[in-house]
Amino acid sequence: MTDIFDELQWRGLVAQTTDEAALRDALAKGPVTLYCGFDPSAPSLHFGNFVQVSVLRRMQAAGHRVICLVGGSTGLIGDPKPDSERVLQDKETIAESVARIQRLVGPLLDFEGDNAAILVNNLDWTAPMSALDFLREVGQHFRVNQMIRKEAIARRLESEQGISYTEFSYQLLQALDYLHLFRAHGCTLQIGGSDQWGNITAGVDLVHRVEGASVHALSTPLLVDSSGRKFGKSEGNAVWLSADMTSPYAFYQYFLNVEDASVVAMLKALTDRSRAEIAELERQVKEEPFRRAAQRTLAADVTTLVHGEEATEAVQAASEALFGKGELDVLDVGTLVDATNELPGADVGVGTSFVDAMVAAGLVESRKAARRAIGEGGASLNNVKVTDPELVLVQDDFLHGRVAVLKRGRKSLAAARRA
Repeated sequence: MTDIFDELQWRGLVAQTTDEAALRDALAKGPVTLYCGFDPSAPSLHFGNFVQVSVLRRMQAAGHRVICLVGGSTGLIGDPKPDSERVLQDKETIAESVARIQRLVGPLLDFEGDNAAILVNNLDWTAPMSALDFLREVGQHFRVNQMIRKEAIARRLESEQGISYTEFSYQLLQALDYLHLFRAHGCTLQIGGSDQWGNITAGVDLVHRVEGASVHALSTPLLVDSSGRKFGKSEGNAVWLSADMTSPYAFYQYFLNVEDASVVAMLKALTDRSRAEIAELERQVKEEPFRRAAQRTLAADVTTLVHGEEATEAVQAASEALFGKGELDVLDVGTLVDATNELPGADVGVGTSFVDAMVAAGLVESRKAARRAIGEGGASLNNVKVTDPELVLVQDDFLHGRVAVLKRGRKSLAAARRA
């Protein structure tokens, strides 16, 4: 056992606890069984969810027992939004998202060995329960006057739209999860984002009322982008963990471009780097920010955790090659397409002049400007300088038969995608 609570605090992963002294004592005596739930409101987890996965990973590494819950039942209802009613998804869509998320978390936690993580679906214990049983066994322990004080509920009650009984009952379902996991697995700690605090403490209260036991809760601060918005599907800025929703290249580039003011906090929260390593990277941010060593470390570490070492090496090679520090033609087709999809560009056919391709891709405003760039030695095709203003794109110029990389100057890139 390590002093995991102090470690979480240093990494900026503690926002609230129900009783810090009692939780510290329980973790020190350990092992503690804890859980975190993820609703399948989308067919992937996103970067914001990865903060919770990070806490589970650290807890498991410290010797505690972790349970990852995917909400097959709570996902059918949806946590109340503060501004409007959710559109309910059909059961088949939710089931498919559950399966995808279960596959996604497989590599992120250790599901083998003496301290294997446990993966559960709350539909398994809520589906067999009748409405009458739910109201008698769970509903009787909740007081409406307390429920309506929850921030999201209160805001919805004040709106013209109000709130449906379906969403109003969400916190009862999440509370039931804690009670079930307490009974079935001896779970005594739930973690989640600070925006879930009301739902989390509802579970703490239910376990106490029904079983007479004192259990714990811990929330993490919400990581926000540079504009102050939290990361998530509803915010429209989600960075997805599934490769088919955010490519490994785009995922890597996102972290590579994190602003200096945020990168150290992200290194602490999301990577396994030691205090000494992070202190050195923090020094480099202050003294040598142009090297972007902290961002490169962050991007490589998080991409490796989520997508694997091979994918990280591929996207690093693509990033270098696009800016002339590697060979484009050695990139595999998937990485090449993912990388160039992040560039501005246009569909062009074989036989299109290089000048027209530059204009179509938005690298220059006019054919005259394109010719001037070529004449000044500032234009290239697939990292090869173009000197002939009459150059025409041929089939071999399209890498893997798909795309040609156009460049003006050192940093202006565009993709000519074969029409």
